[in-house]
Amino acid sequence: MSPRAVSRVFTKGGAKGVPAAPRAGGAAPPWLLMLLSCGAQFLVVLDATIVSVALPPIATALGFTTSSVGWVVNAYTLAFAGFLLLGGRLADLIGTRAVFLTGLGVFTAASLWCGLATAPWHLVLARAVQGLGGALLMPTTLTIVHLAYADPAGRARALGLWSMVGAVGAAAGTVFGGLLTDSLGWRWVFLVKVPIGVAVLVVAWRALARRPRTDAPREPLDVLGALLVTCGLAALVYGVVAFGEPAGTARGVAFSAAAVVLLALFVARQHRWARSPLMPLRIFGHRAVSAANAVMFCLGIGYLASPVVLSLYLQHVLDYSPSRAGLGFLPTALAVMVGAQVTGWMTTHWGTRRTASLGLSLVTAGFLLLVRLGPDTSFLPTIVVPLLLVGLGAGVAFTPITVAATSSVEPALTGLASGLLNTTRQVSTALGIAVLTAVAGALGGAHGYGVAFLIAGLLAALATAGAATLLPRERG
Repeated sequence: MSPRAVSRVFTKGGAKGVPAAPRAGGAAPPWLLMLLSCGAQFLVVLDATIVSVALPPIATALGFTTSSVGWVVNAYTLAFAGFLLLGGRLADLIGTRAVFLTGLGVFTAASLWCGLATAPWHLVLARAVQGLGGALLMPTTLTIVHLAYADPAGRARALGLWSMVGAVGAAAGTVFGGLLTDSLGWRWVFLVKVPIGVAVLVVAWRALARRPRTDAPREPLDVLGALLVTCGLAALVYGVVAFGEPAGTARGVAFSAAAVVLLALFVARQHRWARSPLMPLRIFGHRAVSAANAVMFCLGIGYLASPVVLSLYLQHVLDYSPSRAGLGFLPTALAVMVGAQVTGWMTTHWGTRRTASLGLSLVTAGFLLLVRLGPDTSFLPTIVVPLLLVGLGAGVAFTPITVAATSSVEPALTGLASGLLNTTRQVSTALGIAVLTAVAGALGGAHGYGVAFLIAGLLAALATAGAATLLPRERG
């Protein structure tokens, strides 16, 4: 979408118009802020899935084992999830511009590092640094949307575009990853993001307003809390992965127990010990925040993990090449774009509850149709129809869930609410990949993948029920 097109969508007149937030001297226009926000989010979300179809070539080139290559995805996802709360808190305390630029710089440099990696531990470490950069960057993208559009209707449309870019990035990652792997080699699934990151960084340096200096004392950062939650989440996901490995039960129990202890210490620290909590527990006093995160968790396990699961099915069972498997996700990406085009209007006129429930119902139907996967399933129509339903439903559902999670809190907690929602997305993605791939591997063949999508469908149904009963009725 061109800058002029974005400008027309978000500044055009009408019966009521779409008034933007007031801009201080020299601040960038809303359409440019939206381009920055969406461009940065696209990079971060794309990175979570673009690697999935390149995993077999990466394993061969660098010497990963079958069980360890999954950490190319998990190292990124866990660092991302663990530090998202810190990223959101930093944005609230020291300003959006500083955190945006730092996060994008770290992410871009780590992308170059990944592309040049020569050993398994090089790549896993670089992916973790990428995740840290993404964790700093992602919460600021949503804060920028809230700063650019004060009017509820304009903000709903802006969040619709923001959600569409995120959902399309997740679906398009597999498409781009397959094409790049077959044409230029696996290293380019990382290197392609370097020039894009540099371009966005240059524009952001000029466009984002500097935070006015203040003599007010800054609150201390809860670094220990960030370490506790990051290590706890990493232990939780590793425990789930270990349960699916041969002779991994003891390790699974040990790491799961460690995760419970670490996460309990994190909650206790936030409640009693931290002078400036990383995650003030009062944010869960907002029913909409709690409900939206619960719904996102159930949705994320299935939808956000599905590109990895389906990519493995297409390559391991149907013997697709990486590029052919990647192109198989094109229907999902197109359907997400269609859903995201209408979700802003639906959220404004129907409310968050009805819009999210409709979208999640479509996701549920799509996953349940994928239960029929077999060893010689034809792509048309057995796979493509469910993918269209899943993509359309996700495109509709993400915006009202985001609106519910972020619009009910005071401005000082917007970054935290954004970080919390994105943490939920990433934790559910990591758990989804671990659980669904373990189920598929344990049961074996096409049947295993069918059962994995059955689990995804049941969780999507639970998300639908939660949205229909817990999300607020208010319109966006």
